[in-house]
Amino acid sequence: MKTRLHTRQTTFRQLEIFKTVAERLSVTEAAHALHLAQPTVSTQLAKLSEALGVQPFEQIGKRLYLTDVGEELLASTRELFDVLDRLEMRLAQRAGLSIGRLRLGVVTTAKYLVPALLGPFCKAHPQVEVELQVGNRADIRQRLQANLDDLYVFSHPPRELDIEAQWLTDNPLVVIAPQDHPLARRRRLRWTDLAGERLLMREPGSGTRHAIERHLAQQGWTLGRTLTIASNEAIKEAVLSGLGLAILSRHALTHMAPGNLVELPVQGFPIPNSWYLVTPRGKQSSPIALAFREHLLSALAPKPAGRSSLSAEERRTRPSRRV
Repeated sequence: MKTRLHTRQTTFRQLEIFKTVAERLSVTEAAHALHLAQPTVSTQLAKLSEALGVQPFEQIGKRLYLTDVGEELLASTRELFDVLDRLEMRLAQRAGLSIGRLRLGVVTTAKYLVPALLGPFCKAHPQVEVELQVGNRADIRQRLQANLDDLYVFSHPPRELDIEAQWLTDNPLVVIAPQDHPLARRRRLRWTDLAGERLLMREPGSGTRHAIERHLAQQGWTLGRTLTIASNEAIKEAVLSGLGLAILSRHALTHMAPGNLVELPVQGFPIPNSWYLVTPRGKQSSPIALAFREHLLSALAPKPAGRSSLSAEERRTRPSRRV
């Protein structure tokens, strides 16, 4: 009875703070995500530990780890907030789409796609709270596996997980160079013409890198000198500075001043690539998530017929449209 009393002395806010810290294993990152001061987060965690009589975290060196009881508390907290989300869903159904929350997890390249489409949706539903998480493929895959968001956008959906994936639009990968690069004056290039150039690459685990390595292997081409940079924006800046060439989404060029970067006419490019809308199979989507799904599909129409299910062979062989 005593344990039950102490459990009920906790607050939803304390549990929300705990959940945010536990998922990031960082008080600083959690404070930033919650728009709170770091001491406030630490104080609420201490009050939660005192109320429950347990220590959900342990710190070894500078790293934070969940204890066994912390793992149990995180699982229970997620269940509790899932119940609250379902309640919110039912209330939203009664109130239409005037209130609610939409959680989106998108891979880094999709930041050129999703925010532009999210803007009109938010204007139409100003009281809908949106959480947009952007990360590399490994980060978003982890969020998908933990069922942390309503919808996910991948360029390479994790087929090893039990998911539903719907094709959204093409995301062709092209070779880019500074406008004053000698190769930029050529009308036709072969991969061998790039042999002396350094290629700037995303980190292992990135969907873009996965697509590049697969394409080169299929063509029987090899990589020369490479430099790994874990950000598309940093890669573009490095290309501008003359550090090397890169293979990026063609959509990335639309976010540069005209002419700063150019697409090289390399035979065998662009690499066919696409974006997909992904959810765990059987997930019960909220009315807001369903509305945003329809908004995306409508905004990106027309699309090829029969693309509502995921076929690995079809995705590998599907030709790219120029954008």
